[in-house]
Amino acid sequence: MGFTQDGTAPVVHTRSGPVRGAVEDGLAVFRGVPYAAPPVGALRWRPAEPHQGWSGTLDATTYGPGSPQVVREGDPILGSHGLPPFDEDCLTLNVWTPGTDDARRPVLVWIHGGAFVSGSGAMPNYSGETFARDGDLVVVNLNYRLGPLGLLSCASDDGTEHHNVWLTDQLAALHWVRDNIAAFGGDPDHVTVAGQSAGALSTAALAGHAGGGRLFCRAILQSVPLAMPLATPDEALARTAAYLEIVGAKDVDELRRLPWPRLVGATAALLASTMEWGHWTTPFVPVLDGVTAARQPVENLLDGPGADIDVLIGWTAEETAFTFALGEAYASATREQVLRRARDSFGDGAAEAYAAYEAARPGARPVDVLVDLTTDELFRKPTLAFAQARAARGRPVWTYEFTLPTPAHDGRLGAPHCLDLPFVFDNFDKWSHAPFLSGMDGETGDGLARTMHRAWISFIRTGDPNHPTMPHWDRYDRQSRTTLHFDTVTTAVSHLTPH
Repeated sequence: MGFTQDGTAPVVHTRSGPVRGAVEDGLAVFRGVPYAAPPVGALRWRPAEPHQGWSGTLDATTYGPGSPQVVREGDPILGSHGLPPFDEDCLTLNVWTPGTDDARRPVLVWIHGGAFVSGSGAMPNYSGETFARDGDLVVVNLNYRLGPLGLLSCASDDGTEHHNVWLTDQLAALHWVRDNIAAFGGDPDHVTVAGQSAGALSTAALAGHAGGGRLFCRAILQSVPLAMPLATPDEALARTAAYLEIVGAKDVDELRRLPWPRLVGATAALLASTMEWGHWTTPFVPVLDGVTAARQPVENLLDGPGADIDVLIGWTAEETAFTFALGEAYASATREQVLRRARDSFGDGAAEAYAAYEAARPGARPVDVLVDLTTDELFRKPTLAFAQARAARGRPVWTYEFTLPTPAHDGRLGAPHCLDLPFVFDNFDKWSHAPFLSGMDGETGDGLARTMHRAWISFIRTGDPNHPTMPHWDRYDRQSRTTLHFDTVTTAVSHLTPH
């Protein structure tokens, strides 16, 4: 390992030039390493391009700026989900490794979530140190373009349409891993890509470019919104036109000259124009453009280029409580309001569906019915359908449901979106700012975190999440339909079906 013997700052030679990191508690850490050219000026809203490299040795001891975004302080669930500074020149990644040697360790690439409008690889929540140290892994996380800078669709002067530049960023990062990770002690042929929420949808989209396992061989999808409708190219360009009107720009050329704070500042108005009561909405969505995204992301892992990738996938029991449980507009919702929302999904069967959800949760308020209905619709039902389809094809897939409720906010959240993250990373100390962990029993939390964290490490290393200190977790199959429940007592549940 070298660097652990005398504390000398490690230097690694990448294809773009040498980088100097730091030694932290026995790990070599490299921060703010460019993986693509800065997407500024003429490269705004253009696919990621290779970095031209640098002369001399790059100081890689501090995080690069995150993608420009709106920071919401005082969020009642996460506290915040963004870490200034921000800048358009944001395409950097971070690496944690136990040794810059030739050990060829398994590699974990983590892609953060945040509805494609928030988050960064610099957030302490997503630090790779626990996985690197506990699993003897090389861990990479990254920034990618968010919000209008990453998801607006624009046409160039020659009429070429550019969609999903955020995805081209992530692909560029995976190519950087393939080309450089061996120098950091990693194995480019043993890469797992993992993500949560938008990061999980990203992982499924990236599988469309992973034919033959060239970029990664395993995928972990946490709380992936598989039922989220994606845009057609025409719909995407219409959204760009609506955004132009909000910003007050006459065309994309004028938009390209505006400073990024003005672009980001218009996000809230676009969200307001796209919101529907009782629906989980986001101002920007990926585009099925036939080039960067040729099919629905989930199809990549069924019969598409990622069909041979091993998959671990799951959800939290009350995913959409994250959006609906605390806001007054939903907390005080009436039965009739939720029934109207249910008609969007069940049509004439809305009343019957409402009654079924109400019966499944004794004492349920209308908002509880809304949470269960939308969690099923967006996360639980499509995840189980995906697992059934994978199993029917003989493809390996493990499914889980995180059901441990948080006592925060008088228990109204249940087990919401994002609650599994501190358990998976086993890093509660990095989440001290997050109100949704308030009141969590330390002994219970630590025990479940060890179980989940070790399961993820085992899957990354071997393709099987089982380890000696947890109940046996069978692959999902068409007969038993086994799903592991992570809770105060972790158990395998068979014949799990949607409500």
